[in-house]
Amino acid sequence: MSDSYLVEPDVGFIKEVIKLGGGDVKKCYQCATCSVVCPISPDTKPFPRKEMIATSWGLKDRLIGNGDIWLCHNCGDCSTYCPRGAKPGDVLAAVRAYAVTEYAVPKKLGKMVNDPKSLPILLAIPAVLILVVGFLCNVLFGVKWLNFAPGGDAIVHGNFFSTWLVDIIFIPTFLFAVGVFALGLKRFLADIHANAMMEGKTNKDNKEKIDPAGFIQALIRVLSTILQHKKFNECGENKERATPHMMVLFSFIALFIVTSIFFVALYVFGQHGPYSQLNPVKWLANLGGIALIIGSSLMIMQRLSKKDQVSSYKDWSLLGLVFGLGVTGMLAQLTRLGGLGGVSYFVYFIHLMFVWCLFAYTPYSKLAHLVYRTVAMAYQEYSGRK
Repeated sequence: MSDSYLVEPDVGFIKEVIKLGGGDVKKCYQCATCSVVCPISPDTKPFPRKEMIATSWGLKDRLIGNGDIWLCHNCGDCSTYCPRGAKPGDVLAAVRAYAVTEYAVPKKLGKMVNDPKSLPILLAIPAVLILVVGFLCNVLFGVKWLNFAPGGDAIVHGNFFSTWLVDIIFIPTFLFAVGVFALGLKRFLADIHANAMMEGKTNKDNKEKIDPAGFIQALIRVLSTILQHKKFNECGENKERATPHMMVLFSFIALFIVTSIFFVALYVFGQHGPYSQLNPVKWLANLGGIALIIGSSLMIMQRLSKKDQVSSYKDWSLLGLVFGLGVTGMLAQLTRLGGLGGVSYFVYFIHLMFVWCLFAYTPYSKLAHLVYRTVAMAYQEYSGRK
């Protein structure tokens, strides 16, 4: 006698997925074309057919703790070949957006990040925070802030808003984001491991916990796949997305390296900016900034050209933030070099707002896929699933 399973649909979950861009999920009639044409779907328990069934039935618990929703790179092959136009790629993207909010805390902030009505509030938070902390530090400790005077012949952003003041705001914000990710990943790993054991998607005998050493080794092995965007290149419909994605990814890596070097130069060696344009680290910063602008611009144009694919608010808000980061960062430098002090300081302040938003809201935004997808791919490698 076969085992029975009581289906308890979560109607609220279905409505949320539809709201997040999975509005065509009910068109699916379970033909499995999507799993057949997907070039990166595993041989055992392939996706996305089972995820489409679970979504249409409202089986939230079967999806949120399912690592397979993150293995999908949303290349669009399944949506193109779907005979019913159910757009499986967009449905999985919507489920991932829901999962990000589910794993991040506080959940209310996660819902705000994905709600266009909350955008003014989300932008006002860093503006008010920077101004309030700057005012308090100026009154209590005499820290430089909002000084529009160039200071001789040089325009120095540190005179307008102290580098030390920036760091006491941004370092705690960065640590907050790391903490949110750490809490989410702890639950996420436990869930995908339990799900894999239940559905037989692993060759590991240990059914209780993940071996940390083995998982780290698997993570190291998949890093080359991620950095080279090999999975993107296996897809057919949107293979051109690989180049702009790589540009944005490597620009973030380059700018992180630059920030780390300048942080050490300032607090260890006492070398204050602005630094010479002939400095090799400055070259890396400029290349990273240019790659960020070009890469995000290409991604925006590609989304505008794909009329058959769903582009929801979570997609456009992320692209707008990434593009804004690149443009304001480059404009702040160019206006400084051009002697436009007032303009440069204003653009620099906007840039600081965008950077804070990147740090604080990443655990709740679509950009969180950098972390969750990496972990899911590492677990697939760790489990030996092909």
